[in-house]
Amino acid sequence: MERVRLGIVGLGWVAQVVHLPILLKMREAEIIAVCDRDRGRARLVAEKFGIMRVYTDHTQMLEQEDLDAVIVATSTDAHKEVALDSMKAGKDVLVEKPIARTYAEAQAMAEAAESSKRKLMVGMNHRFRPDTMILKSFLEGKELGKIFYVKTGWHRHRTQDRAWAFKKEKAGGGVFVDLGIVMLDMALWMTGYPAVKRVSATNFHHGTKQVEDSSVVSLRLKDGALMNIEVSWTIGLDDDLYYCQVYGTEGSASLTPLRINKELHGNLVNLAPAKVDPPHTLFKRSYENELKHFLGAVRNFHPVISPASESVQRMRITDAVYKSARLSKEILLS
Repeated sequence: MERVRLGIVGLGWVAQVVHLPILLKMREAEIIAVCDRDRGRARLVAEKFGIMRVYTDHTQMLEQEDLDAVIVATSTDAHKEVALDSMKAGKDVLVEKPIARTYAEAQAMAEAAESSKRKLMVGMNHRFRPDTMILKSFLEGKELGKIFYVKTGWHRHRTQDRAWAFKKEKAGGGVFVDLGIVMLDMALWMTGYPAVKRVSATNFHHGTKQVEDSSVVSLRLKDGALMNIEVSWTIGLDDDLYYCQVYGTEGSASLTPLRINKELHGNLVNLAPAKVDPPHTLFKRSYENELKHFLGAVRNFHPVISPASESVQRMRITDAVYKSARLSKEILLS
């Protein structure tokens, strides 16, 4: 396979700002067709990026185009249908986060990937940030000892470019499935997927009706460790706040900026590289690395990072988050 022949379904912000500009610069990728239910937007985006084949129905695109893989960047309610149809048609799939609205939808997608023997990767681009990859390597090497506490959060001003994100039937939830699931994934991924025993969550609706705009979540792990996640679209800050703090028996680490503190010979030493990319560069490189990885997986160069099977477990925890918030009680995961 010389170049991966791609179809992109869903032409909103992430496709226009991230996928299309990056993929068009990659020699190993060829964008064959794009698809969006909004005919006007589909034609406008195709013309802007010089793509000749345009569809408003993804099933027609799958039938008429010779594709190797499909990128699904639609609203979350369409993820399952488009991914299942694509895998049934023999295509590998990269689906943007979250994989689906619920645990049940995610499970059906993962089972379809296994039965069809297709690759189904979920777009958790923060795993591909250079700073998170460095931190993960230190944690894998047990440099900080036993991890007993992780505190992570993301406060970002909400934008109106995705009106569907504020509708529960389309998004499945609010800020937690938008930002919280990213921080949940990063915390679990970097610490080796520890088993979660208990989930406690409180959601707030300050400026939204159907979905939460702030969420505070606490996870008690089976090994006794604790993870706290806080995310918000509405907390009044001058700028976005993105952080992850990891505490171990032999040191601590944090993002952003990247610091890895460990006591050596009686002194606290920062083991992180002296130079780290600024946030806007980290954002761009995370998507470049993610898309390059997906293309390599389609070409059978390596297994998929962030497969659907891992997303199923994230969605199980996410379902427990919403159940805990709804019932105002701690949820036990067996």
